[in-house]
Amino acid sequence: MTQESFQTPSRQDFALLRKLTLTLTATSKILSAALVVLAALTWYDLLNRLLAFGNGIDYAGNHIMGAEATALLQRYNPYFWGALVILCTLIVAWVVYLVVRTILARARLKQVDEASFEQLSNHLSAPALDVVLWAWQPRDEPLRVGDLQLARQELASGRSRRLQQAARQLAALENARAQKRTPDQA
Repeated sequence: MTQESFQTPSRQDFALLRKLTLTLTATSKILSAALVVLAALTWYDLLNRLLAFGNGIDYAGNHIMGAEATALLQRYNPYFWGALVILCTLIVAWVVYLVVRTILARARLKQVDEASFEQLSNHLSAPALDVVLWAWQPRDEPLRVGDLQLARQELASGRSRRLQQAARQLAALENARAQKRTPDQA
């Protein structure tokens, strides 16, 4: 069995795709980071206020429930407020996560501008272009940032080699089929 030669993408291909995806998604990543920081700082301030409020509650004036129940409420009060803080923290974190995910998903739908497109078409090697073409589905829509991100991931995982191998196998099968056709089937 002969060793097949495959064209491999260059380091420049990886660098160009990384640079373009970072450039095209920079605004959304900065916005997401600012949102996370703002949410964390705001929640930290609210958290401290909530805990201070909970620690400031005094159940001593509550004579209706009795001394024993009042002592029990006073003892378990910090745990209640701590559990409330944890629950609210999880809710806030989930909402921030969903908003960041939406911002990044919207960035993936952004169309690739003409200058970036020209950089791709002029500077990528043939195997890297094959991977970009493979990732660009459907082709009746313009190339999007998400397509470039997928191409970059697949290029790193060896998609160009698999595409070349598939093309060789397809050519071999079509050649074999053409050779086995009889003249009356042609």
